[in-house]
Amino acid sequence: MGKFAPVEEYVAGLATGPFRDIVEKLIPLIDAALPDANSAVYHQAPTWSAGEAPGKGPVCYVRAYSKYVTFGFWRGQELDDASGRLQPGARIMGQVKLASVDEIDEKLFADWLKQAGELEAAELAKA
Repeated sequence: MGKFAPVEEYVAGLATGPFRDIVEKLIPLIDAALPDANSAVYHQAPTWSAGEAPGKGPVCYVRAYSKYVTFGFWRGQELDDASGRLQPGARIMGQVKLASVDEIDEKLFADWLKQAGELEAAELAKA
């Protein structure tokens, strides 16, 4: 992968506390839902991609800020979200902001991940 740092390096750099706990809980959930995805730190955030390298077919990312952790999707505005929790971001991105581990809904997030992975795989197949 060359110049891209592994996700573990990002996590190791986070301060111990609730936001690190959120990131540490999300990673195995993402890995389980996207078993064929490649992960690395891309644009300063752990990113999972459907392509062979970071930035090729990006599906989702996790990024810790000072007041919350963002769990986002490159094609987030295209996901079915009956919960209404996904907030629109730039272009077609969507995200949810998490302030505690209790806000992680594993079933809902796994559904979003499945949808996002399928969307990106379909997009890569067109190329």
